[in-house]
Amino acid sequence: MTLKNVERWGAVSQLLHWTVVVLILTVGIIGLTMGDMRPSPTKVQVYALHKSLGLTILALAALRLAWRLFAGAPRPVPGTPRWQDRIATLTHWLLYALLLAIPLSGWTFNSAAGYPLQWFGLFNLPALVARNPDLRGLANQAHEWLFWTLVALALLHAAAALYHHLFLRDATLARMLPRGWLRAASPPSLQD
Repeated sequence: MTLKNVERWGAVSQLLHWTVVVLILTVGIIGLTMGDMRPSPTKVQVYALHKSLGLTILALAALRLAWRLFAGAPRPVPGTPRWQDRIATLTHWLLYALLLAIPLSGWTFNSAAGYPLQWFGLFNLPALVARNPDLRGLANQAHEWLFWTLVALALLHAAAALYHHLFLRDATLARMLPRGWLRAASPPSLQD
C-alpha cells in the first residue's frame, strides 16, 4: 500500500477525505437546525458541539492541504480531457479554501460576538478579533454564504464522480475508495 497519491488516492488521503465529508455533513445538519432551538442548556451544548466540530474540520483541512502538497494528486484517469482535469484540480483547490474559510469565518463570528470558544471543553482558544457587532454580522453572513458555496461545489464534485463512474465507467470514483470496494465498470461498447 502506497501512501503517496500516484495512480489513485492513497490511504491517508482517503481517510482524511471521508472523515471530513462525515464531519461536514454532521456540522452542516447541526448548523441548519441549532438556530431554531429554544434557549436552553441543550442549545448551548449543541452550539459548543458545532464549534468544536468546525475547529476539527479546520485542523483536518490544514492537515489535508499539507498532505496534498506532500503526496500530490494521482495522475488523471487515462483518456480524461485536459479541460476536465483542470476543472477537477481547480475544484479541489476551491474545496480546500472553503474548508479553511468556513471555520475561520465561524471563529471570527464567535470572537466578534464575544463568546468563549472551547474545543470539546478541553481547552480555550483565543479570540481572533475583539468584540465588534458590525464584524459579527459580516462574519455570520460570510459563514452562511461560504457554507452554501461549499454545498453547491461539493454536490458538483460528487455528481462529477458519479458521472465518471456510471456513464464514463472509469476509475475516478473507485480511486477515492479502498481497493476492492468499488470497481470501475468496463467502458461502454458501441453496442450499448
